[in-house]
Amino acid sequence: MEHPENSKEYKGLTVNSGVEQPSNINPYLKRGRYKHRRLSVNDYVEGIVKGDVTVLGQAVTLVESTNPEHQVQAQEVIEKCLPYSGRSIRVGISGVPGAGKSTSIDEFGLHVLKEHGGKLAVLAIDPSSERSKGSILGDKTRMEKLAVHPDSFIRPSPSAGSLGGVARKTRESIILCEAAGFDKIFVETVGVGQSETACHSMVDFFLLIQLAGTGDELQGIKRGIMEMADGIVINKCDGNNVDKCQLAAAQFRNALHLFPAPESGWTPQVLTYSGFYGLGIKEIWDMVYQYIDFVRANGYFEHRRNEQAKFWMYETINEHLRNSFYQNETIAQMLAAEERQVLEGRQTSFVAAKQLLDAYFALLH
Repeated sequence: MEHPENSKEYKGLTVNSGVEQPSNINPYLKRGRYKHRRLSVNDYVEGIVKGDVTVLGQAVTLVESTNPEHQVQAQEVIEKCLPYSGRSIRVGISGVPGAGKSTSIDEFGLHVLKEHGGKLAVLAIDPSSERSKGSILGDKTRMEKLAVHPDSFIRPSPSAGSLGGVARKTRESIILCEAAGFDKIFVETVGVGQSETACHSMVDFFLLIQLAGTGDELQGIKRGIMEMADGIVINKCDGNNVDKCQLAAAQFRNALHLFPAPESGWTPQVLTYSGFYGLGIKEIWDMVYQYIDFVRANGYFEHRRNEQAKFWMYETINEHLRNSFYQNETIAQMLAAEERQVLEGRQTSFVAAKQLLDAYFALLH
């Protein structure tokens, strides 16, 4: 492009065209060199059973994919990994946002690996934005020590607005991690509402992290989370906060007396600790292993695993039925019309739902 400064009006002023910049792309780069080799079902299973964390990570991505082809392949992989699974201790970790779940998992994981050996997998469910649908997936950055430990595997997954779907995929990821030789599994929840119920349905021990002075002594009772907990621990019990934590622990113990005795026969304990300073960690894991020994001895451990397997069978049926209904082309066309009728007040929601279901069942025959 000719510069206007080079015209005759501007004598004595010359602007050079400059040096031509080289391309940003390396001319010696071989095309297709970095393409990922597509793994077969047997490749996945072989890599997982050998304990290859790269293949395990790819398999978890396959499980999380919404692509129908990937889903079929993922189910085959899970089916073949199933005989190698089931030999782990699964611990669910939940708590209000800011309770220090990620920091605590970092300390818990290091303690468990040091004292009990073996391998640890952390499956963290990260909340997704309702607006952008994106997730930060930053749990790994808050688990600094565990992230670099050779015997740990940390996998954050986006909730993507569907706690049920993510919970099912997390349960499938547990099977893959167990097949890869991980004998301790931590499942960290989003920490809001229904996710605790979903997490409770896939773990052996449900640990609830609380804070002192947040009013959760009553909130816990109202929400029913405390009823699911096998152990309650109060974090940030250090410095000037020790007395508040001890008081909160006493209040939680009193609240637990209001509930009927758990089916397992175990009385949930309330302990205090400091995740930041690593205080009281040993006592918590002594409690977890004491619980595991207790429920294995009375047969509740196997009973709970069987109940969970049955629960997920029905959940999977419900999910497939729901998908089949909404993905049906005829129903998709009827939905808009029925919705308009409801919004205009010409028919009730219940009549519209019945008509849609009747139409769906008629299509099946």
